[in-house]
Order: sequence, then structure tokens, then C-alpha cells
Amino acid sequence: MPRTLLVLGYQAGFVAAPPMGIPSASIVTANIDLVLTSARQAPPDSIRIIHVRNTGDPGDPDAQGTPTRELVHPPLPGELVLDKEKSNAFTGTELAELITPDEEIVVVGLLSDYSVKHTCRGALERGNTVILIRGAHGTYDHLEIGEGGRFTPAARISARVEEELDEAGVMILDMKYLPDIFEGR
Repeated sequence: MPRTLLVLGYQAGFVAAPPMGIPSASIVTANIDLVLTSARQAPPDSIRIIHVRNTGDPGDPDAQGTPTRELVHPPLPGELVLDKEKSNAFTGTELAELITPDEEIVVVGLLSDYSVKHTCRGALERGNTVILIRGAHGTYDHLEIGEGGRFTPAARISARVEEELDEAGVMILDMKYLPDIFEGR
């Protein structure tokens, strides 16, 4: 079965020191780096790596033309970079032409409650097998203005996204399964 690693929104601004970056930036960065390194060390024909760069509004950490929009790791030869403007990376990009519905997709990146969640759901709807790596995605804390200023920590939001995606059919795997995710299956 063909396999693709999707690295979503792994951009300098999202993993900068808070308050610009997500609260768990150091942990998420270390884990995404491990996943990316593991994928890059896998046999060349066993995995394709696609980096998806988000395009935000002016003033956002991922605003076009800003250094904080840049990918944390430049792609290596053979790795693809797609720019997106919607939460689902399959919307408004050529991702649907690059990934066939029979491919397994391994997902890491930012932001859990936007790009990660919507891209995983979009892949499931297409018929893809989807694996999300726990600890290799993250988001921001939320202040729920419409709910009397209730504060929701980023870790709780990411955990809730994992629960929702697990119920939808995404396989949620712990970091301890590296490098077996890309080798020996």
C-alpha cells in the first residue's frame, strides 16, 4: 500500500516561543522532527513526504510574506510543498491528485483543531487510511468569548480532536511506534 507523510503547517510562527507559538511548541517540535527523520530514513520507495504550508491572514503567524510563515525544515529533494488557504488540505490544492484513495496517510502538524482535524476527515471521506501521531500535533489555548470567557487549554483541545478522529476511523498512534510506522509493516 502506498504511504504518504503529510506534514501540516509546520511553520516557524506556530512553533515560536509563546505567545506567538503554541503552548506545547517544544514537545510538538521534537516529536514532529522525530517523525520526519524516521520517514526520511525509511526505504526511498516506501514513503512520500508532502509539506503543506498554511496561508493565514495579515497579522497571523502564517501571513504570506512573513518569515514566520516559512517551513521549519526545508523540503529535501523529492519532497513536495503545497500552499493552502483552507483547513482541509485537500480543498483548493492539488493534494487530491497527488494522493490516491488507496494510500495510507500519516499526519503530523499544526493546528490540531483546524488543519489536522479537517484534513484527516477529508482523507477519510476519500477512502484513505489515516494515522495521526499523538504528540506530533498541537494547537493554541482557546478563550471562548461566547461562553462567558471560558478558557480551554490547548492540550484538552488536541485530546478532544484525537477522540473525535478516533471515533471517525483515524488510527491514533503513540510516538513509541516510530520507526515501525514507516518500516517493517
